[in-house]
Amino acid sequence: MILVFLGPPGAGKGTQAKLLSQDLKFKHISTGDLLRESVKEGTLLGLKAKSYMDRGELVPDELIIAMIEEVMPKDSGVILDGFPRTMKQAQALQDMLNKHGKYLCRVFFFDLDDDTIVKRLSGRRVCPNCGALYHMDFKPPKKDEVCDLCGTKIIQREDDREEVVRKRLDVYRRQTAEVVDFYKKENKLIHLDAGQDIERVYQELRKALKDGC
Repeated sequence: MILVFLGPPGAGKGTQAKLLSQDLKFKHISTGDLLRESVKEGTLLGLKAKSYMDRGELVPDELIIAMIEEVMPKDSGVILDGFPRTMKQAQALQDMLNKHGKYLCRVFFFDLDDDTIVKRLSGRRVCPNCGALYHMDFKPPKKDEVCDLCGTKIIQREDDREEVVRKRLDVYRRQTAEVVDFYKKENKLIHLDAGQDIERVYQELRKALKDGC
């Protein structure tokens, strides 16, 4: 079984995917996490992707598809977080499902307004040493700009700068609208109000899954 989580960056897809993957024992595949890990490790994919990410642009379909194909498990359910984002990726996903004998159950769209997203993302900070996450409004470090866990100076990721976030949102909405419409016509799409608290969103997610595929 495959579940797809769609929605703009900062809508909470990753948080919900982690919660649900733990409960269902599914593999959580996040395109954002995979890309950032590739950048951190300096892989060929990471080097190619970094220039697009820093400008707030979507990484080309070919790179994303190859990356997902490489990590797609053969023997477990999967939550795809942020994939597919284009129709080319959607078609590639169907080809992968046919190849691996899997089926698409539901596509959840996490809906959230742009101003809320900008506030969520532009306030994020990360520790470059241990990876701890903070938010300057909602979860600030105890000591200004310093990680609570290891004492390293925390940083703002390049793609979390406000101007980059707004460009990411513009690019996302333009390129993903067709995918959302496609899954809606296929009767696979379920809208979730991502502006609610984490527990409420998760309850609605689980309730929708009880209806089966």
